[in-house]
Amino acid sequence: MNSPSSDAVTLTERAYRIRRNALLMGEVQGQGYIGQALDIADVLAVAYFGAMRYRPDDPEWEGRDRFLLSNGHYAIALYAALFEAGFLPPEELETYGSDDSRLPMSGMASYTPGMEMSGGSLGHGLTIAVGRCLGLKRKGSDAFVYTLFSDGELDEGAIWEGLMSAAHWKLDNLIAMVDVNNQQADGPSSQIMAFEPLVEKLEAFGWFTQRVDGNDIDAVKAAFDTARNHPKEQPRIIVCDTRMGCGVPFLEEREKNHFIRVDAHEWQLALAALEAGRQA
Repeated sequence: MNSPSSDAVTLTERAYRIRRNALLMGEVQGQGYIGQALDIADVLAVAYFGAMRYRPDDPEWEGRDRFLLSNGHYAIALYAALFEAGFLPPEELETYGSDDSRLPMSGMASYTPGMEMSGGSLGHGLTIAVGRCLGLKRKGSDAFVYTLFSDGELDEGAIWEGLMSAAHWKLDNLIAMVDVNNQQADGPSSQIMAFEPLVEKLEAFGWFTQRVDGNDIDAVKAAFDTARNHPKEQPRIIVCDTRMGCGVPFLEEREKNHFIRVDAHEWQLALAALEAGRQA
């Protein structure tokens, strides 16, 4: 079973390795949702190495916490975390997005150990999480369900139905994270469909809500701890403000970085920039 408290590797180092894994996979295809993988790495590091219970050698262990990736195009980010957590062997990194790979570009539960739901059609992760939480409660399980969705998914009505139903059922075993990077395929998320004031809206729907800098790993860890230990019978959500391409400055600065095409010579520059940030 995962034992974050006894792990000598720091969360900051885990986040670095997750980012590096994502870059190595991205280099295989020369493009992808790299900006999102870099922006959410700190949140995934805390989830997998500071919060969740799981057994990498037994992905279907009944006592595990579940992580549902609603935004299926973030699969490269979750794969990067699953490699670091030991669900997948390192040699499979180079198969990303290839024929017969267990690492398709959009997450598929039937392909990848540790992938709890298939993504692609956005806006469904939260409602699936509600069902999982209800099922676990009926079994008497103390497991948590975590779900990650993006600010672009706030355009989808199913998200708001999920928010309402989770509060109605008092699902205190549900911890959601929304990645607010203000970027989606058609432009800035806040301009496509205005969602602020987000915290006030979520609280009005009955959720215990926190908002943090999603690239401040200490703040993220504190938010996860508070969410898990919140005493009231209500679902919990962490609004994570993140920077697309975080950790690789020249990718952070790109105006359009929802789906990034990286030139062949730039991958080594990206890895070098990531390493330089690690040493700083």
